Amino acid sequence: MKTARLLALASLLAASVAPAHEAAKDMAAAARKLLGTLSADQAKLASYPLTDAERENWNFVPLERHGLPFKKMSTEQQALGLALLRTGVSHTGMARAQALMAMELVLKELENGAVRRDPTLYFITLFGEPSSEKSWGWRFEGHHVAFNFTVVGGQHVFFTPSFLGANPAEVRAGPRLGERVLGEEEDLGLALINSLDPAQRKLAIFAPEALKEIVTTNRKRVDPLTPAGISHGQLQPAQREKLLALFRLYLGRYRPELAADAFAKIQASGLDRITFAWAGGLDRTKQTYYRIQTPDFLIEFDNSQGNGNHIHTVIREFKGDFGHDVLAQHYAREHATKE
Repeated sequence: MKTARLLALASLLAASVAPAHEAAKDMAAAARKLLGTLSADQAKLASYPLTDAERENWNFVPLERHGLPFKKMSTEQQALGLALLRTGVSHTGMARAQALMAMELVLKELENGAVRRDPTLYFITLFGEPSSEKSWGWRFEGHHVAFNFTVVGGQHVFFTPSFLGANPAEVRAGPRLGERVLGEEEDLGLALINSLDPAQRKLAIFAPEALKEIVTTNRKRVDPLTPAGISHGQLQPAQREKLLALFRLYLGRYRPELAADAFAKIQASGLDRITFAWAGGLDRTKQTYYRIQTPDFLIEFDNSQGNGNHIHTVIREFKGDFGHDVLAQHYAREHATKE
């Protein structure tokens, strides 16, 4: 039985290489198409070596970034920049990202025309030469939107660290009244914690007050967090479905084959090793925080700033952020071959 399971897993992982390879090809083609339209000055802003420290200098707050901003692109180039983003994210992910970029206009009005609130201050940065065979990476980043993709050997695609945030979490005035870009992430988390019985909540809730920020912030590397919370195996069947639906919601931000590959990794490590931990109140009038953790991945949700109307969400992969471990192994093999 154990051998059969291992063979099935090997088959699944082998099958996932082809779709990932297609994603890598699409990313390289879109990046090359964008590069082909750039002036020398634009290309200089957009391009860094793959090994440059800037590749891991990611953030999600409104600050000056390195890369080529939409503000310095033509309309055609902006369209090509969005086309590049579409090679890594799903329709859902694209809709979320563009809605959050547009949210800068809401903040601009709330902050009396603050210059830093600008939907064209989103940057594309390329690391290495876009290739369907070699290793390279790219970043799409600005306030509350940060996607980091790493392609290793033209086959393996990594999509973490990845961040989406919403401020305000719910628009409470103006023409976009009631809009909640990350409302589903909030609602499904609340539905899960409120489905637990008292004994289960005692396991899941580790603090009466929400944390003031996601624990991992914009660190370059992260390790598993504690406390563990309640595990998938300690949930009832309907509750397990809620937990997996929440996990799939986050993975659903990415290109379907990349999401499927990640979920296969989660299944391989054992669904019962997924944990759900909560801090804060139990409804939308309170500040809330939760995390979902597996041996490979971490998801954090925090809605504590702005009196509970400012959401941060992040997805991290302990060994896969920036493709670090696989990229290091790839370089080691290449070096050994050349010796």
